[in-house]
Amino acid sequence: MTKREFRDLTARGPVLLDGATGSCLREAGMPVGVSPEEWILANPEALLALQRAYAEAGSQIIMAPTFSANRLSLRNFGLEERAGELNAALTALSREAAGGRALVAGDLATMGRPLEPVGELPYGEAYDVYREQMEALAAAGVDLLAVETLMGMDEAAAALDAAAGLALPVMISFSVEADGGLLFGGSVREAAAVAREMGAAAVGVNCSVGPDQLESVIRSIRETVDIPVIAKPNAGLPEMDETGRARYSMGPEDFARHMRTLTAAGAGLTGGCCGAGPAYIRALAAARAG
Repeated sequence: MTKREFRDLTARGPVLLDGATGSCLREAGMPVGVSPEEWILANPEALLALQRAYAEAGSQIIMAPTFSANRLSLRNFGLEERAGELNAALTALSREAAGGRALVAGDLATMGRPLEPVGELPYGEAYDVYREQMEALAAAGVDLLAVETLMGMDEAAAALDAAAGLALPVMISFSVEADGGLLFGGSVREAAAVAREMGAAAVGVNCSVGPDQLESVIRSIRETVDIPVIAKPNAGLPEMDETGRARYSMGPEDFARHMRTLTAAGAGLTGGCCGAGPAYIRALAAARAG
């Protein structure tokens, strides 16, 4: 997908993204503490069923389950030398699930720690980690890139620098406090402006909080940039049940009702994050049709 094709897609009206991956796979039996990449490849039907459900619900863009398939995260499981292989195999699964009904985005994560000089991670290392994974995803045939749950502007800059020359649209989304503050400092409004100047095709928020707390944040981003705004929040706030699993406070209909508010505030790409499974995407699709 070219950047022009992405602009044409978003110009035709709101674009529906997918919902949660990790929390849904937990419900499907993925244990805590394992490599999600290895578990998915050993249990491919769990991912195929989930992503087929998203495509059937109306998702126009589905995220490949490559969120933590980068060298730094894979090192925790001794898998860092398999980064290219894992990104290719996981992308192939999502392309099979989409079946031509939805675009497939290569999903990339926060580094999880601040970059120098605030933290200890060198900018160059973050750049190299992102570039390696992006090249693997591009070779695997993703339609675009989505860099999600970012906690600071520096890692967004490293990701956008790394994407230069790949010719794929890049969506950038941050994890924020309800007031729009970034977890590593600064505001999402400032970060959105910088990301737009660095060539992001879309910018916004994901994960974070529920949609009921993000209207002013989305409106602020919309007032700051002239590119599409992403809203992909959690299904409300989590509570831990007796088994240690997170249960989210907002059902599909309430979620869709609050997401209509975010669309009115300027969100052009909408979906769900933690706790928001296929039923939530069906509710969003129904609300958009209505």
